[in-house]
Amino acid sequence: MPRRSKGARLELRPARRDNTGSITHQATWRIRDNGRDIGTGCAANEVAAAEQKLKEYIVSKYEPKRKAQDIETIPIGDVLSIYLDAQLDVLRDRFKVDDTTEDTVAGIRKFKKRIGRLNDWWGSKTLGEVDGEQCRRYAKKRGNKGGARRDLEDLRAAINHHASEGYHRGLVKITLPAKGDPRDRWLTRSDAAKLIWMCWRCREIQTVHRGERRGQKVATDKRPLRHLTRFILIGLYTGTRAAAIAAASPIRAIGRSYVDLERGIYYRLKQGDTRTRKRQPPAPLPPRLLAHLRRWHRIAPEATHFVTHNGQPVASVKTAFRKAVKLAGLEKGISPHTLRHTAATWLMQRGADPWQAAGYLGMSLEVLLNTYGHHHPDYLSDAVEKIAKGETKAERKPTETGIVSGAITGAVAVRRSEKAR
Repeated sequence: MPRRSKGARLELRPARRDNTGSITHQATWRIRDNGRDIGTGCAANEVAAAEQKLKEYIVSKYEPKRKAQDIETIPIGDVLSIYLDAQLDVLRDRFKVDDTTEDTVAGIRKFKKRIGRLNDWWGSKTLGEVDGEQCRRYAKKRGNKGGARRDLEDLRAAINHHASEGYHRGLVKITLPAKGDPRDRWLTRSDAAKLIWMCWRCREIQTVHRGERRGQKVATDKRPLRHLTRFILIGLYTGTRAAAIAAASPIRAIGRSYVDLERGIYYRLKQGDTRTRKRQPPAPLPPRLLAHLRRWHRIAPEATHFVTHNGQPVASVKTAFRKAVKLAGLEKGISPHTLRHTAATWLMQRGADPWQAAGYLGMSLEVLLNTYGHHHPDYLSDAVEKIAKGETKAERKPTETGIVSGAITGAVAVRRSEKAR
């Protein structure tokens, strides 16, 4: 009878010595699994790192069941694993990375972190255990209201993906925390000018390591934030989302947002992407911005994107934008998405037609009016005019005082007539 496998485990491989007794290879941890040896690269004193390698190995070995089952038997960890595999393929294709370089992209790192956080809490539970009470407990443990809602949205997406693949039967409902108030932080024209000017002028500061000036900080000729000026101008003029601005290109290609410089149309949805609730409809470009874009293309006709850093297109500008905001002396909380808030606010402040403004920005009319409508010069103007308007004679009605006075006068007249009798 064959011996039962002990499963994957750590084993310390002893140091190896030559004929003279000198150590040629240090002791290292290895993973033993059914007769196979898998090196970890961890020394004898790196126990925690070796245990993490073992954990990753076991996870990589595990294959969740991909067949229709009842929700009472399906671990949520399997659901998250299947969704993670599917989404990573999509994200790698979007950001043009592979499994060895994916962690260089902030969006992928954050997604994997959210899935890991969900797995820590939900992984051992089954789909049948998902209910409102469990969702509220998770939100309470998570602490951050917005973060909890974002995590649970991922869990809902994972469950919906599992169901759409036909892997489970039954209805599973996720209860989300209430949405927070919509953000309405926007830049004044002075703030925007200050931010653009800072990005254009900023020079990289380096420390001298040799010579008489050793230890001194000096300004170099490098301009680390200059690429943000283009990003900010496109954002302010069009109200486009950050990812579409970073993908803006004068050349049609899969994965890029095409800018037709001849007709002046910005096709914000990336070529090859399916339309989502984010909309991103085509929009005509304002003449001033179109002039900038044409000039940038003339300066560097070989560039594949309008926003580049060191000759390469940018995937995200969050870190650089945060630095620019700090250097410009603006308050915290201003992000690349603030440019979209700013464009919507400026449109309303200048009295733009709400229907056309909503179409230009790629948002619903309801969202535009609920979030930015109070900036419009005609906001509640009719109500303000009517509330302060004087009454006309036709609009006047008997007041309560007049009614009482009339009643008293009538009563006195009746008593006098009775006395006269």
